[in-house]
Amino acid sequence: MESSKVQVIESSFVAPTPSEAAPTKELWLSPLDLELFNRGHTPVVFFYRSGVAFSDADRIKEGMAMALAAFYPLAGRLDVNGDGRAHISCNGVGALFVVARSDLKSDDLDFTKPSPELRGMFVPRVEPSSLTLAVQVTSLKCGGVVLGMAFHHAIADASSIFHFMKTWSAFTRDGEGAPVELPCHDHTLLRARSPPVVHPAAIPVLCPRVAVSKTPGRPAATEVFTIFKDQLVALRRLCGGASAFCSVSALVWRCTSAARRLPPDAETRLSFPADVRRRVKSLAPDCYFGNALVFLCAAAAAGDIASEALASVAGRIGGAIARMDAELVRSAIDYSELAGMDTRPMRGSMPETELRISSWLGMPAYDADFGSGDPQVVSLAGPARGGMVYLMDDGPRDQGDAGAVRVVMSMEAANMEEFGRLLYANIAEASKKLALDN
Repeated sequence: MESSKVQVIESSFVAPTPSEAAPTKELWLSPLDLELFNRGHTPVVFFYRSGVAFSDADRIKEGMAMALAAFYPLAGRLDVNGDGRAHISCNGVGALFVVARSDLKSDDLDFTKPSPELRGMFVPRVEPSSLTLAVQVTSLKCGGVVLGMAFHHAIADASSIFHFMKTWSAFTRDGEGAPVELPCHDHTLLRARSPPVVHPAAIPVLCPRVAVSKTPGRPAATEVFTIFKDQLVALRRLCGGASAFCSVSALVWRCTSAARRLPPDAETRLSFPADVRRRVKSLAPDCYFGNALVFLCAAAAAGDIASEALASVAGRIGGAIARMDAELVRSAIDYSELAGMDTRPMRGSMPETELRISSWLGMPAYDADFGSGDPQVVSLAGPARGGMVYLMDDGPRDQGDAGAVRVVMSMEAANMEEFGRLLYANIAEASKKLALDN
């Protein structure tokens, strides 16, 4: 932590309350959980313009303790059994909770742009590494508050963490009588078949594991690009009415391939996690807590991505999503089971022919009102590896510019400026076409 800018006031562990409500056991992790084991801890920040609700740290901790009784894996520790398979030891030891303060003001900081500095100041150091959740509440000089957290990706995906945040904030705001949706911890719902079977028809859509590497002289950078609501409307119209995810992903895929100057015949691949809860509800309920993500992909020659209509590029992505059914999900689970758990940390960048887009669009990221309003910004705190893109809603639903999309792009620093130029040039063209059509 950057101690010169942030001062820690107290540090403790928050255990579930009541303790008897949190079972003491080993929680089995599914193949979809283990596939993300080597991602380690994901850092996220929530910025609140008013810190009034956080002035009573004991109340925040009481709300957290009640939430941990329901989300008890977050109060446990990661462990590995004799066979080398990871599981969660649900022992009720508790999540790390840090209270800090800073003389910085919100105007001094850009919470939308992930950086090592943002993570270092507002996300606590995870010690020991077996911790599943660490949280830090930092009061700023301007009266705002930054709630930073690090959660282990083998424990939960973003949808699960936002469910926890919604529950924690509700208990803090309204007490133990708050109406909350309890999580489902039955990871056996996503167990592999015996024996595992990957259906041949699923292979072209499922994304294989991608090797990452550090390329000397090709450092990665992270930049944020905003697509405003009216621009998104024009872009979706250009893409034939495709979803926001498919439309923005198609544009990012095209601009990335062009900025990287890939040869026309080079095969480029776009991969993305798809939520089982949304697409195949019979396999995992909305309240499933864990990783309910399968990685799908679309592939094409770089020349085709550059030359065909953007609606066709969006159609490639939508076509992969449309093929997601129960059999494909089961094949994805079995594929992960056969591949096994990779414990090597993910460091470096993906090959320049690869692009991975993760979407938080439509998730309840901003539904975390502790008593003085929703967060104004929710974002990753630390930069992702090169080749990773995150799509996020650019603010709460009731904000003036609601409907805007924030594109958090991590790629080769040498290509970033050209990517941004192409992105906005294409958006301007789409807006112009929409104006002419009207």
